[in-house]
Amino acid sequence: AGLQCASFNLRTAGKRMIDVLVIGGGNAALCAALMAREAGASVLLLEAAPQAWRGGNSMHVRNLRCMHDAPQDVLVDAYPEEEFWQDLLKVTGGRTNEALARRVIRDSATCRPWMRRHGVRFQPSLSGALHTARTNAFFMGGGKALVNAYYRSARQLGVQVRYESPVQRIELDDGRFVAAWVGNERIAARSCVLAAGGFESNRDWLRRAWGQNALGEWPADNFLIRGTRFNTGVLLKHLLDDHAADAIGDATQAHMVAIDARAPSYDGGICTRIDCVSLGIVVNQAAQRFYDEGEDFWPKRYAIWGRLVAQQPGQIGYSIIDAKAVGRFMPPVFDGVQADTLGDLARQLGLDAPTFEATVAAYNAACRPGNFDHTALDDCRTEGLAPAKTHWALPLDTPPYFGYAVRPGITFTYLGLQTDETAAVRFGGQPS
Repeated sequence: AGLQCASFNLRTAGKRMIDVLVIGGGNAALCAALMAREAGASVLLLEAAPQAWRGGNSMHVRNLRCMHDAPQDVLVDAYPEEEFWQDLLKVTGGRTNEALARRVIRDSATCRPWMRRHGVRFQPSLSGALHTARTNAFFMGGGKALVNAYYRSARQLGVQVRYESPVQRIELDDGRFVAAWVGNERIAARSCVLAAGGFESNRDWLRRAWGQNALGEWPADNFLIRGTRFNTGVLLKHLLDDHAADAIGDATQAHMVAIDARAPSYDGGICTRIDCVSLGIVVNQAAQRFYDEGEDFWPKRYAIWGRLVAQQPGQIGYSIIDAKAVGRFMPPVFDGVQADTLGDLARQLGLDAPTFEATVAAYNAACRPGNFDHTALDDCRTEGLAPAKTHWALPLDTPPYFGYAVRPGITFTYLGLQTDETAAVRFGGQPS
């Protein structure tokens, strides 16, 4: 989000005023800094993290979803604008800004040459990355390589970068940017780009937003943060509370994924995600299923499973597969619990064995014969079971059996500042 500057003094504290101040150090911040520098502006980028942890959540990303009308270098077939738009509508339940969404979709078709010029390299979809060869271009070396490439390019172009420089507040004059404060240091600039992330690593804010559930639990206490510990939402809260910036989104909504319960509290990244959900069943602490595991292709549904698990007692679930699923999904960093019988698997997972065995037996009995095809929305489904499994329903009958305890893993929160196609922050409906 951009803030225009009210001050045009050429000197601040004896130094020439910076044209563009970028607050944040991830992908969005770096792209803004590089493009401003390419346009001839002087740029200072402030990253809250130490250099070793620079990049925010971007150091954990691995691909870019791209619109394309024909096969490209690392993308097969086509992924046209309307299909991309319909996918976005479906995953958001229709709650999205069509103009901004279509802008992003169209620009995804043309941004990769610019990224390559700044050192980013792409590769085809990884083996085991479900259904993404057509839609997603993968970064060679992952998000860390992406971030490093941008920082190298920024240095070569003359972008100034300061690490361990968290901004606590900013000065505005009638909605126009004046200066930012890092501790007791005041930094003025002609314009400012805010790219400091959400509040997903602010556990107190998460706790307040989610509150207590009907069981008296505080669900946020059991959330794991998939990315950086530095996205605490300080500036987001400051702009909303102290400057009455227009908000959009919902503090209780987030991109939440079911991740391995053994993942670290922060920075577990992509390797802790559990990708076998659609190949088996998921049960809660009571050893009961609670949602359709085969509702749609995994890349279109993985981001809802964190919230589903967050709504279960204890904010924990268990993804269960048998030997038939092995090799059909990207294995996580930790091995699953393994057993030769369902009863032994339940005991190792801390579940009531008779209830778990009854749940699996009911599921197995409800599976109807079909032609299993994990690359399509196949006809393998359950019948007479609630909740149903609508695709890829195969009986769990082939040992060894595997189980993964999963917790809600937050990628980023869904509360932000209202903006428009110019990326200007809005105050009382008026752009900065």
